[in-house]
Formats: sequence, structure tokens, C-alpha cells
Amino acid sequence: MSIKIHPHQLAAPLATPVSDLSTSQPDDLSLSSSGEGEIFTIWMKSLILGGKGCTVFDSNGEVVYRVDNYSSKGCNQVFLMDSQGRVLLTILRKKFRLLARWEGYKNEKTKGESWWFQVRKSWKIPKMPLGNEVVVNLYHDKKSPAFKIEKSKNDLTSCKIVNRLGGLIAEMKRKQSTGGVVLGSDVLTLVIEPNIDHSLIMGLMVAYNLIHCRM
Repeated sequence: MSIKIHPHQLAAPLATPVSDLSTSQPDDLSLSSSGEGEIFTIWMKSLILGGKGCTVFDSNGEVVYRVDNYSSKGCNQVFLMDSQGRVLLTILRKKFRLLARWEGYKNEKTKGESWWFQVRKSWKIPKMPLGNEVVVNLYHDKKSPAFKIEKSKNDLTSCKIVNRLGGLIAEMKRKQSTGGVVLGSDVLTLVIEPNIDHSLIMGLMVAYNLIHCRM
């Protein structure tokens, strides 16, 4: 793995701090979080030969999350795993009439278990082309979106996760080398604000890429 793939520094604070965490309960932040903002590198490749998915590195270049699909691209069930292959999240594709959504479950989904988060394209945004925004619901407030994923107008790989008040939660964009060279579209930088569950954000980013057929 090239040394360019992953960063070697903690994230600087994002431009707009998180101003409202009222959508989160303690359980939402329980899997993995940090008191400091952090940078991750997402490589849109699986470590498994012939597999589909992505590999996530921390600021030290260590693998921290993996998605390895052994079936075709865009399958209906995806697992977010840690570096040892333990399942952290199960992400399932659900379809209602013409509309599809992705539901995330903690660990390996068990029968009757309720989803932890739900991600779908927005279709009620006035004066905005369909698909420029993705809405996220959390389990304890299923009717009102907790977050929005805002896609860049010019680059599908770039997006921001914001809360109800517009506070920035996380941002993903194409990675730049230390010399300022923008790397390929399969190498991304993800900056996560402090005190946010990393696995939740990773799950949302996986769902975002699945919605846009990038995994």
C-alpha cells in the first residue's frame, strides 16, 4: 500500500462545529468515538481478491474498518467489519415500490431486530435535483430525519453529513497528497467531528456509496 493512501495527522476542527446532538442518545455513541476530530482514509477497494467493497485506514495507516463483498457489486446485504473481520454493522437494502432505502443494524442482524439507522434519497426537496441530498433517520426518531448527507454538485465522491441545524458532523472528499496532488476518485479522506460514533458515520458513508452504485 502506497504511503500516499493514508494520512498521518489528527484532523483540525471542521469549519462549522456540531451545534446540536439532541438527535443522539448515549447508545448512539457507544461503539467507537473520540474526544478529538479524526481523519480516516477510505480506499474504495476490497482487500479480498476479486471482492467488492472498501478499506478504511486511521491516521497511523492501520486498517480499522473493512467492507468485503464476495457477490456482485451493489448487493442487497453488506457487512461493515473491523480489521479482524468482526461484524460491526449489517446494512440491508430494502425496496418499497419504486423507492429503495438502506437500513443499518448493529452487529449481525437478528430476527425481529429494529434498524439502527435508515438512509434514503430525498424526494421532497424543492428546487433541488433528485439525489443531491440523502436523509438519515435514527431508531429513536423514525419520522424526523436526524442527519442529511449533502452531495457536492460537481463531485459524487464529495459529501457532508450535517445535523438538523446544519452543524457539520463529517465530511468526505477526494484525498490530496502532502504535495497537494488530488489522488484518484477511489482514495477519499473522511473527517469526523469529536464525540461522534465512528462506526455510525462509516455505516452512513457505506450506505451513501451503495446508493450511488460506488460499491
